[in-house]
Amino acid sequence: MSGTGEEGPEPGARAAQLAANLARVEQRIADACAGAGRDRKDVTLVVVTKTYPATDVRLLAGLGVREVAENRDQEAAQKAEETADLPLSWHFVGQLQTNKARSVVRYADHVHSVDRLRLVGALSSAATAAGRRVGCLVQVALDAGETAGAGGRGERGGVAPGAVPELADAIAAAPGLRLDGLMTVAPLAGAYAGQPRAAFDRLREISSRLRETHPAATMVSAGMSQDLDEAVAAGATHVRVGTAVLGVRPGLR
Repeated sequence: MSGTGEEGPEPGARAAQLAANLARVEQRIADACAGAGRDRKDVTLVVVTKTYPATDVRLLAGLGVREVAENRDQEAAQKAEETADLPLSWHFVGQLQTNKARSVVRYADHVHSVDRLRLVGALSSAATAAGRRVGCLVQVALDAGETAGAGGRGERGGVAPGAVPELADAIAAAPGLRLDGLMTVAPLAGAYAGQPRAAFDRLREISSRLRETHPAATMVSAGMSQDLDEAVAAGATHVRVGTAVLGVRPGLR
């Protein structure tokens, strides 16, 4: 079974807990949208369910959640299979090895972590073979330096801003793929370390430039539990929230 391996609360208690957590996150998003003069409908909450069981995914679906994410293929594939009857859209948000592309395209509607041409090729081949069209986001590494070439990568993956156009063009031209936009994680090093708002503002600038050549690439995936407010204020269209909805993961206590 997927999950933490620990015995959790009774389903009713867990559902109530998730509902309360979701309400708090929804209020944070609503407040951030109001403060930025944005419509709440312009921001999509993607709940990251990593390490939590498929039973939690079912409870979340019952509470109205439709967008869920994972960062490891083995766990994601199992949960997607166990919840195939639910109206869910799956997002893959972790670093992705090319040899996992075939598995990921079977269930993922969006891959947020595309950061190299070889991965574009692997995803394209797999999506074409599966008869699917998968949305892809270029992961931007704001700790890799502004002008680093295609080989410049961040500590948690991604490409430098200067390498975004080439990768975006490759995705847009690849059979079976669709260029949806950009993703970033607030960096722990470099010029933007400890400055999530500045990092997300920079991502918005890169996104605006990207849309000059790819108008449909409107997704801006940024912000997690600790910094979703800053991400929304900076224009994020999708926030990836795990801990604030599901609780602190056992390994992080």
